[in-house]
Amino acid sequence: MNTTYTNLSVERHRHTVQITLHNPPAHTWTEESLAALTRLLNELQQERAVYALVITGDGPKFFSAGADLKLFADGDQARARRMAQRFGEAFEALAAFRGVTIAAMNGYAMGGGLECALACDIRIAEEHAQMALPEASVGLLPCAGGTQNLARLVGEGWAKRLILCGERIGAAQALAIGLVEEVVPSGQALSSALALAAKVARQSPGSVAACKELIQAGRSLPARHLLPLERERFVSLFDTEDQREGVQAFLGKREASWKNA
Repeated sequence: MNTTYTNLSVERHRHTVQITLHNPPAHTWTEESLAALTRLLNELQQERAVYALVITGDGPKFFSAGADLKLFADGDQARARRMAQRFGEAFEALAAFRGVTIAAMNGYAMGGGLECALACDIRIAEEHAQMALPEASVGLLPCAGGTQNLARLVGEGWAKRLILCGERIGAAQALAIGLVEEVVPSGQALSSALALAAKVARQSPGSVAACKELIQAGRSLPARHLLPLERERFVSLFDTEDQREGVQAFLGKREASWKNA
């Protein structure tokens, strides 16, 4: 796998890949770093031994402050279109990753930074973290899934408060409304996220991928379509080696050795 990704560092922890955003001081996204994230995710999608991803920001203050507004200061629509496309490609690839994705929110997650976290499956925030989608305050709008993903998580009312009223919330409020799944002390988001990701390795990766696909399909398809599909996917797992391994490991009271096959 290519090891050079603009403003991103990549570390491996057995079946988990840690992606750290590094573009000081606020880890803002650029056209190049978004393209690098898309490329990285496409490569990791092909690595069958990678079961989970953890995304965090470097340092104690910022997860990511989104896009640098200087990019849009001259009103160049062509640049705006390219950036919107890059954001969409990157975060849609993140949402579509077959394994579990966890955002370790170590600080401010603003605009496109929060949208990155929203594209993940699970969000763990440190107690000092702050979150907002402030685009409307500068004449813009969240273009990287924010209007859709936020409303799905917290409901239309809270999504409108954050986006239309420009409210900023802290970690405790984010937990109360369902924007994040866990709040931890400052400095512990990454370790908590890696510990949760390690639990994923105990699950069958094929089962995880199938379950994730079914859960996310519920965003657009009614239950009457998905319930029959759920049963079909259950039966299709019997074509896999991991199904046999999982059952035999349980009966033999041993840890399963997954092949993701």
